Amino acid sequence: MRRRSKALAGVAVVVLVLVAAGLVLTLRDNARPVTVQEARSRTTTSVDPAGREQAPAAARPEPGVYRYEGGGTEALSTPPLSQSQGPEMPATVELTGDGCWSFRIDYSSNHWQDWEHCPEGDLVTEVGGSTWQRWMIGTSAITNLSTFVCEPGTPAFSLEPVDAQQWTGSCVGTSEAVSGQTVSEGPYVDDGEQVLEVGGVEVRTRRYVSERTMTGAQTGQERSTTWFAVESGLPVRNERTLEVRTDTPIGPSTYTESGWFQLTDLRPA
Repeated sequence: MRRRSKALAGVAVVVLVLVAAGLVLTLRDNARPVTVQEARSRTTTSVDPAGREQAPAAARPEPGVYRYEGGGTEALSTPPLSQSQGPEMPATVELTGDGCWSFRIDYSSNHWQDWEHCPEGDLVTEVGGSTWQRWMIGTSAITNLSTFVCEPGTPAFSLEPVDAQQWTGSCVGTSEAVSGQTVSEGPYVDDGEQVLEVGGVEVRTRRYVSERTMTGAQTGQERSTTWFAVESGLPVRNERTLEVRTDTPIGPSTYTESGWFQLTDLRPA
């Protein structure tokens, strides 16, 4: 059975915890890059558990820790907080059985995100994922975990790509800091093939553009563009923007995020 406990999207807003306490403190931006060694230390699998059937070669990359570089900023409007991402961003690929695999990237020591992918017909689908964040308020650490579970057929990339092909992705999420559920739904488009350079090597990729609208406990918009390697399915580049509004006892607060990451070495570290 596929694991359905993980989820998607960057809705990791801790605003309710902060404003409910009436905190008016200065953010201590202690976010730092995560090292490859730190990422490797939490890797739990390097082979397919239980010897289950392998997915097609194009559906799943080699497991291990990969080197990425990137940058970005995440911020809350109330209280006014912000912190940085990158420039080093290690990412971990682990095999999870039934041809599925997970991809986790550490934007910083205060923020990581993961996705789980599984083959489904002519697609590799996004089963779900999770996002964890930490904000330092004075000497206090406020953390939050958001999880999303996606509907069957929510695409990550196609095994039989067609330019301009379009699907609809839909996921439902919850957050430790916000009561209720958030629905994230919208179009997903195959934007064609593009060659990117990774460590001096030209890599064929497919570019997929996702635009999602969030409704329910939190509302907002997310746009994410991901370039997946044609040969392995490994994300080679990602660019994203996110704006999420949360109603609080003292008024609305908006979380914004803008960032990117790109693979720098085709081989696991």
